[in-house]
Amino acid sequence: MTDATSMTDSIYFAPLLPWQQHLWTQLTNRVLTPPQSLPHALLAAGMQGMGKRAFVWRLVAWLLCRERSSHPLGACGDCESCQWLRSGTHPSLQVLPIITMPISADHANSREASSSTTKKSKSNKKSAKSVSNAALTIKVDDIRALQPFIYQGGRGMRICVLDHAEQMTIAAANALLKTLEEPQAQVHLFLISDTPAQLLPTIKSRVQQLALQSIDAKVALEYVTQALGSTVNREAVGNEAIEQLLQLANGAPLAAIDLAQAPWYSKRALWLTTWQALRSGKRSSVAASDYWQNQLSIAEFIKLSELMLLDIRRVCLGLNAVQKDVNLLAALKDYQPSDSALEALAISLQQTKMSLQQNVQEKFGYDKLMQDLTLL
Repeated sequence: MTDATSMTDSIYFAPLLPWQQHLWTQLTNRVLTPPQSLPHALLAAGMQGMGKRAFVWRLVAWLLCRERSSHPLGACGDCESCQWLRSGTHPSLQVLPIITMPISADHANSREASSSTTKKSKSNKKSAKSVSNAALTIKVDDIRALQPFIYQGGRGMRICVLDHAEQMTIAAANALLKTLEEPQAQVHLFLISDTPAQLLPTIKSRVQQLALQSIDAKVALEYVTQALGSTVNREAVGNEAIEQLLQLANGAPLAAIDLAQAPWYSKRALWLTTWQALRSGKRSSVAASDYWQNQLSIAEFIKLSELMLLDIRRVCLGLNAVQKDVNLLAALKDYQPSDSALEALAISLQQTKMSLQQNVQEKFGYDKLMQDLTLL
């Protein structure tokens, strides 16, 4: 699931998300009204699916726009600055890691979006994933390389964006502290993090967090309803289905949309049927593995299994299932897995994720998961 939105134009000039309008007005008014102040360092943090990256890139474009005073709702898209952004060559913008610099919304979506069922595509996706994980780490040399850009004077506003800021090494974070403690005129730093708890407290104490996490439930429901329309994957989507999506996505509208459109989400009942067939001995783990390999990539199957496992745990604890459209109660009426069995499968899912990063073949991962699912 992503923080990108499905936009037709460049992410820098995309429509403002409804729940971000108040914060946008606050920040732009501070810039346009004397003394034209903006905090030196800002943190956009929180779970994926809130649109924090969309907000940051839109704000970056507006701050750099030559015509911002006459375009308070967003960058003009036509001036020299905006053209530099479109081409990814803006001299007043530095981005770490460099692979996170967006050129267009489609590019941003592609980082976490569609998957192919062909073996070639799966192989490419796996390689790209391992490369991306390594490339997201921000090292101390990366921070040091920013110093000339930050400390050179007389070049007007300069902006540094550090995406996945929690991926900074300790040495990199300590190097960044010096910059945060010695703010330079017209230099602004934007930190973006999906897991701000992993940021050093000394970093968090020196940045001002953007109020992006509070999303009104009604606004979220309306946005997701409009974005999805009446059907997803040829299935009708009503209010109850959308409310469930939002609950599963912890209230994050973009995450709810991604969830609805994920290939594995429509296969939750099938997962339940497979588990029951495996547990009862009506189907072998080898046959189940062969079948699912033609349905989903193993990464998608793991996401599906994690969601199902979460709700099975809830029912076993006497809580209501979040998924109202899958009959978990009936499946668990006569048999409920033990805590140790649930934990064993959860550990197996995590181990499979790790093994895939080491280029273990998907087939072996699938075979092992089906054997473990039989024991649940």
